[in-house]
Amino acid sequence: MEKKSFVLIMILLALLAAPLFGGGQEEKELIYGMTIRDASPPYAQAMIRGAQMQAEKLGVKIIVSDSQNDIIKQLEQIDSFLTRGVNGLIFGGTIDTAAVIPGIKKCNERGVPIMALDNAPEGGKVELWISFDITESSKKAAEIFAARLKLKQGSDPSGGVIEITGALGDAFTNECTDGFHSIIDGLKKVKVVKGEGNWNNEDSFERTSDLLMRHGKEVIGIYVHTPDIMAPGVVKAIEQAGYNPADYSITGICMGPEGRDLIKEGKVYAIVGQPAMVSAELAVDYLFKLNHGKPIPKIGEVVTEKGALWSPAEILQNPRCEGAFMKLQGPVIPLEVKPDDPRLWENILTK
Repeated sequence: MEKKSFVLIMILLALLAAPLFGGGQEEKELIYGMTIRDASPPYAQAMIRGAQMQAEKLGVKIIVSDSQNDIIKQLEQIDSFLTRGVNGLIFGGTIDTAAVIPGIKKCNERGVPIMALDNAPEGGKVELWISFDITESSKKAAEIFAARLKLKQGSDPSGGVIEITGALGDAFTNECTDGFHSIIDGLKKVKVVKGEGNWNNEDSFERTSDLLMRHGKEVIGIYVHTPDIMAPGVVKAIEQAGYNPADYSITGICMGPEGRDLIKEGKVYAIVGQPAMVSAELAVDYLFKLNHGKPIPKIGEVVTEKGALWSPAEILQNPRCEGAFMKLQGPVIPLEVKPDDPRLWENILTK
């Protein structure tokens, strides 16, 4: 009887030890779906690259889908991810933050965790929205812009300022506007005239050309909501009008390779950078931790990483939907960080 008991114990120990030595079933591969608002801009390419690099490090599979600014297509992509049984969703922005809510809620009902980048849905739950604060970053850029105007014109500058906006009515545009006007409206002798750049160089070129034609030498500065996808059009309009872009202290948020090159050429004054690539890296990392039962940052905490441009990052209540917001830092190029700094995603993407 004792011999039989000994044999049974040894069999049980062998079965328990087998997975440790490769004799058990292999761990199922984790799959994350990533839906992107529009995969063509460099910042979107940076997010995709960041997610893919981190997934490769962790042995995770990433399925990337481009919604091409089509909300119906994006909702179909989310349905497809759920059908495939993904273990997490990386929400890389949307053209319509309200219309996407049904897709977000389907993920919530299935227990699929979500990390949001770029912008966040207006309903449902995301575990973390990982981005910089658009309003706060725009305010920071506006402070730099206003200080530059004062340096050139004195403490009470007077004249016209052209504001090239994103798409009117867009939540991102509204937050850029709020941040900019929280500062520029304090310059009582400065008159702001707006042109809708609509997130592209063609419209930005046309609006800037028209406003320069109408206001000419009255213009003392030009503020561009997002220079990465609108500054080339603005600069082209200035040069075709016979003016020097360097005279307009062009400032905004979101640099991209285009903005970096214009800074190097002396045609754009300063830009608050968008931490696009690292936000996607963090998203993959935190989904991986959730899938393995490990904690991720919670509201009230501060995440730090030595030498990282995005650090320190506060974890706040998400202002748009249920969940938390990880507020990354954005450096000011070239005032805080040189445009050729190897830590900038623009340089990683284009090297």
